[in-house]
Amino acid sequence: MQEKQHSRDRAKILLIALISIIITVIAAGGIFLKVMAGTDTFFGRTKINGYETDGMTVGEVSKMLLEKYNSAVVEIDENGVSQASGTLADFGYSIEGDRLEGLLQKALDAQRNGFGNLVSSLIRGSAYVLQVPFTVDEQTLSAAASRANLSDERIDSEDAYLYYDESSRTYSIVPEVYGNDFEDSALKDLVASAINTFTTEKQAGTLVKVDIPKEIYFKPQVLSIDPDLNSKLKVYNQFCKAEVNYQFGSQIQTLGWDTIRDWIVITGDTGAVDEDKAAEYVLSLEEKYNTRYHTRYFHTSVGTDIEFPDYMNEYGYTINEDGELEKLLENIAANESVTREPVYYTVSGEYENPVFYAREGTDDLAGSYVEVNLSAQHLWFYKNGFLVVESDIVSGCVAKGTETQTGVFPLAYKESPSVLTGGNAENGYSTPVQYWMPFYEGQGLHDANWRGSFGGSIYVSSGSHGCVNLPVGVAASIYSEIEPGMAILIYK
Repeated sequence: MQEKQHSRDRAKILLIALISIIITVIAAGGIFLKVMAGTDTFFGRTKINGYETDGMTVGEVSKMLLEKYNSAVVEIDENGVSQASGTLADFGYSIEGDRLEGLLQKALDAQRNGFGNLVSSLIRGSAYVLQVPFTVDEQTLSAAASRANLSDERIDSEDAYLYYDESSRTYSIVPEVYGNDFEDSALKDLVASAINTFTTEKQAGTLVKVDIPKEIYFKPQVLSIDPDLNSKLKVYNQFCKAEVNYQFGSQIQTLGWDTIRDWIVITGDTGAVDEDKAAEYVLSLEEKYNTRYHTRYFHTSVGTDIEFPDYMNEYGYTINEDGELEKLLENIAANESVTREPVYYTVSGEYENPVFYAREGTDDLAGSYVEVNLSAQHLWFYKNGFLVVESDIVSGCVAKGTETQTGVFPLAYKESPSVLTGGNAENGYSTPVQYWMPFYEGQGLHDANWRGSFGGSIYVSSGSHGCVNLPVGVAASIYSEIEPGMAILIYK
């Protein structure tokens, strides 16, 4: 019995001792936790943004982070080559120290926020990721993160396009060019994103690397495989050799591909000429070069300037609008270069009488014409700018009402010898002449060997039936040099 009592006493003593130890440990632990909770340093195994902060105060951690982040280098790379670099400050970033310390203080307080956090932080440590507070000078960032600040030259992207080879007169496609230019705002966004990522990394390094991706480059909008471009190539090569060199004497007006190109209408892989635009061009030729039935201004041999109204001007060139348009479209479709006169209206009859003779640009006389001044009763005949002959004349009779018609006429034909007939049964006539050169409704130039004199006022009472009478020698000189179609200008 005594042994059992003794065992019970010993167990009691041990239990009391154990409880005392536990109470002592708890008391000591509480005191320790209270002490630790009151410290102003981070616990062991604490990391902030990847940096060890064991036993460091908020101020010490703040100073360390400022040094780390301010010493960081931002590097902009392109295709593995550095293009620009600088500190965060160079890119306009400045750490807000006061705010950083505030965030660090919150992290320090978080370690002590509650018994569980306190114990966990002491046993296992803590890791905090803070968004380091920065202010950004947008102007500085824009200047640093811009194309102008990069070492390599920017190359523009270029669209594929059609190239016209003047020597071969053919088109080919020049391929597109992929350049390396981009919007400054795109690079700025890349740099800003990289710096923002850097300031929240768990282990902040000292290098902020920005790789320029090809995706930000401007891209060509038209590629060499573009269907429309290839259709245009095919069509243009069907027409681009077309050229019409219009002859106006020695002067040439060229209708070239630079104008015709704007007339081409492309539908799918086929092309056609816009006939309305071609017709407008023909009309422009008419407006510039047509001279028949247009007011004519003439500088006379006596130095005066006269004007022939359009209805008195039967000599000259008139482009056949429909005929020229048809010929022009034919030339373009043939895709070749031609040199020719425009398609003119001509008057054909028994004597194949043209309504034009020669021209030099807009000058349709070209120095070859017969000039008759009825008031002076004088005639001049020029050919190629040289005076062949001049002479007094006798024109149509004023008293009898058979005056010579004024105006500008082409020589209808010439005939030698000839017999002039006219009048009626009672007053008819039939007169043989050696040189007959008609120009208007039975009126013409001819020799008059029956006249003893010319010039003066003979024509007033003893003039002709309307013809221009000439001395035989003068008529012979004119006849030998004049050609059908040559202009005869008659005025008072």
